[in-house]
Amino acid sequence: MAFEGKVVWVTGASSGIGEALSRQLLGRGAYVILSGRQTDALERVAANAPQRALVLPFEATNWDALPDAVDKAWNWRGAVDILVNNAGISQRSLAIDTQLPVYRELMEVDYLAPVALTQLVLPRMIERSLGHIAAVSSVAGKVGVPLRTGYCGAKHAVVGYFSALRAEIESAYGIPVTVIVPGSVKTRIAINAVEGNGERRGRSDPNIERGIDVNIAAGNILEGIAERKKEVVVADGIEGVALQIMRDHPEKLYEMTSQEGARLANMRNNAGPGTALDPDHSRLVQP
Repeated sequence: MAFEGKVVWVTGASSGIGEALSRQLLGRGAYVILSGRQTDALERVAANAPQRALVLPFEATNWDALPDAVDKAWNWRGAVDILVNNAGISQRSLAIDTQLPVYRELMEVDYLAPVALTQLVLPRMIERSLGHIAAVSSVAGKVGVPLRTGYCGAKHAVVGYFSALRAEIESAYGIPVTVIVPGSVKTRIAINAVEGNGERRGRSDPNIERGIDVNIAAGNILEGIAERKKEVVVADGIEGVALQIMRDHPEKLYEMTSQEGARLANMRNNAGPGTALDPDHSRLVQP
């Protein structure tokens, strides 16, 4: 088995894709370091194979705490073979209604946090000339869509950093870098998304509810990591089509996103600023 006996560190392991990845990794014989903010949830995941799980809760943007977390993770089994940067939050607000602190939070959680953790783990992997780094971006890290200006910015940055990192370390040190590009996966990501005022949205999206089963998504992601793929796309329907159109006919994709932006602007103007938009508003790209 590709993961049997490997030490895998998963952030955002208490729910969603991170939880599903962790459960499957434990089922495949891996030693899994479970990180996130919800200790009780992490312990429930660890209960699947407690002898091969380390619960290591921390706040991803607590920069001062990261070096100690890395020490604990590395010292548990003497190394980290695979780092999966998964923790993140999404957004549901038009730019005109979004306050600057929301952009800061999205960039810190979705971009700077995985960069900071990777920067601390990277020298240790390079010293061994052994390891594998993965990061969860999004279809929104490839396509700019309405209601996601901050999220798209952060996830585009994730693609940029980890793609550049791959160029620096894969051939030089034999350390592959995998960028994961999910579309709609049935999780709580929309419920936990931030709105323009910084509050959590508190409700899901129909697209998310109709999304790919999280366990199927996790299985596809692990298959891609096992095959050392540079990019793992987990998207179907309109999102898969959007990626293809972006490659082949970018102007056509712009027309599609622009039409959606105009529809949302009309909704906002008719309802008044600050009014919650139709829960089925995002017809193009999730999460």
